[in-house]
Amino acid sequence: MTAQFPIEQFIVASPRVALRGEYGRVFDLHPALYGLTVGAYLAYLGVMAVAFMAPDLVIPMAIFVLFVIAGFGTPALWARTASPPPGRRPDWDSFMRDGFECMTGHLSGRQTAVQVLIMPALILVWGICIAIIAANV
Repeated sequence: MTAQFPIEQFIVASPRVALRGEYGRVFDLHPALYGLTVGAYLAYLGVMAVAFMAPDLVIPMAIFVLFVIAGFGTPALWARTASPPPGRRPDWDSFMRDGFECMTGHLSGRQTAVQVLIMPALILVWGICIAIIAANV
């Protein structure tokens, strides 16, 4: 650049982000995010079951619950069949501190949680709003 500002002054080493699989688990997201997602979907189904309680809805609600459990339970069982990679699984604090590396770049732990939980949370809020509207009609 110049004599006063050599190029070496501006070169900064990039922080090393752990690559996929280096965390010691099969999936890169923290398991609590999966649990919160399943909980939000099951809470939505519970709100709908209570709001529109009818004998005809027992079988459809049971099918919906089975689909949610199967949709998240099957990958969880699949992950347990794989041999654990070397390393220690990070706890929640280290996940929130280190974040998550996705295809579009690095996300902080908070950004990752928001990105994963926004849809289940909005669906749950929508279900509560529908239940309130149905109760007042």
